[in-house]
Order: sequence, then C-alpha cells, then structure tokens
Amino acid sequence: MPHTKSAKKSLRKTEVRRIHNRTAIRVIKTHLKRFAAALDGPVEALQVEYNLAATKLDKAASRGIIHKNLAARKKSQMARKLLAKKNPKPASAAPKA
Repeated sequence: MPHTKSAKKSLRKTEVRRIHNRTAIRVIKTHLKRFAAALDGPVEALQVEYNLAATKLDKAASRGIIHKNLAARKKSQMARKLLAKKNPKPASAAPKA
C-alpha cells in the first residue's frame, strides 16, 4: 500500500486508467469479432465492419491504449480478408505444365 499522499493519488489514477483501457480493449475485440462474423455475409456489411474496427484501432493506438504496430497489423489482416472477399480468385487458375 502507498504511504505518501502523492503515491495514494497515483494509485487512484492508475486504477481509473486501467479500467478505461480495459473497456477500450474490450470494445476493440468486439469489433474484430464482428468483422470476423461478417466474413460470411455480403461485402457491403464487411466493409462497414472494417471501417468501424479500423477507426477504433486507430483511436486506441493514438491514445496509447494499444501499440501502434498492433493496430497496423490488425488493420492489415482485416484488409487482406476484405480484399480477398471483394476479388475472389477463380477456381481454375492452376498453372499449365
């Protein structure tokens, strides 16, 4: 337990920040799950979910809640899945021998 007045205040501030950060991380995880669930649906819904999740990731990274490279990596992963859904490869694209 803290002894000084400033240490007690610091403990209170850290607890408030921790709760806020955990809430923000939970929201991000929810949006990532919504994006994953939208992979089965239409492309328009997937695009909407991508935009929402990317915005949440960017805001959290700019505020220091998550690392900026984590946000970039997650956005890149989602963008690849979105692009694959928009432009599916033809099934008969086997190389000729």
